[in-house]
Amino acid sequence: MPYTSFASFALAFFLALTPATRADSAQSGSFIVSENGHPVGTAGFKFAPNAAGFESASSVNVQMQGLNYALSKTEQLDTARHLKHVLLSGTVNGSAANVIAKPDGDKLLLNISANGHSSTTRLETHPSAVFLPDFDPGALETLLALAAAQNGRDLWAIIPKQAGSVQPVQLATYADEQGTLNGKTITVHHVVATIAGAQTTLFSGADNQLLQAELPQPGFALV
Repeated sequence: MPYTSFASFALAFFLALTPATRADSAQSGSFIVSENGHPVGTAGFKFAPNAAGFESASSVNVQMQGLNYALSKTEQLDTARHLKHVLLSGTVNGSAANVIAKPDGDKLLLNISANGHSSTTRLETHPSAVFLPDFDPGALETLLALAAAQNGRDLWAIIPKQAGSVQPVQLATYADEQGTLNGKTITVHHVVATIAGAQTTLFSGADNQLLQAELPQPGFALV
């Protein structure tokens, strides 16, 4: 979310996924958000193909001591899952914010309304840039799809905080692991994404569907 930092919280996703199907078909995921192993909220996403590419929707609701956070995001993506338009609405501890982002020529236009103020920012545009609010599993699903298509290269994250920024995403791939989903043994891919100096650990299935994400915050241990 814009203008808000979560550096004071140690947060991790522990995600219970409704398995996604192939990347070119409808997908959905339902998740539990946990702090230190204790459920504090829910999150989910839906992807649906259309004539121009994909429609994407994400929702997040977190309620814990010191943080009440809600997010609703809709996106239009092209057939390669490149961003065409995004609308985000959310609240953080009672403060509302709205963000609209879309490519505009050789720039990315970011309109932010928060705390009674509006601002417009033009950021450097990159075809493979993922709009990445806090706690958004749909954004992480898009990141995994782009990483698979591009061998983990030339990935970027649009961070809708303060005036907004675009940050490179560096991926490190680790050995596959074995997991269980719906009672069946599956192969789990393990990657770590470094964005603006912070690491996000992602676990995904054979079709690169998001299974679990651990979102470290400075100074805290993750469960």
